[in-house]
Amino acid sequence: MKREVFARHSSPWSAWTRWASTPLVYVAVWNRSWRQAAVVAAWMGVNPIVFPVPRHDRAWCTRAVLGEELWITERPRDKAMAVNAAACVAGAIALAAARKRRPAPTAVAIAAQMALTLGYWRLMAEYYERSQRCAGSDCKATR
Repeated sequence: MKREVFARHSSPWSAWTRWASTPLVYVAVWNRSWRQAAVVAAWMGVNPIVFPVPRHDRAWCTRAVLGEELWITERPRDKAMAVNAAACVAGAIALAAARKRRPAPTAVAIAAQMALTLGYWRLMAEYYERSQRCAGSDCKATR
């Protein structure tokens, strides 16, 4: 099942719309609206499965999502783990700032989270590309 979800989520439409939807999470918190939170949660839940599997892996975000699937399986302790942790911290800061209805800190933290996510995607795309070059050989040490 995980493979099917990642295959569909690797669609550029899925990856980019999910990334662009990040601020919506904080709108629901800002407005203290369970209804908005439910809509956003539903969207985030169905987003990885509503788009078709891409026909190729030429799109950068496709390679990033496929790289993330590999990375999650292998879970190396590398720079990607630190970048992902920093994105999570930025998200927590955005959550706290939105809860307090502080516009500038909320916006800065959301922007930081989204930028860090792009950095993480870059690392995941590189991870995927390395894994493709190493397919069939023992390159684990170079990942």
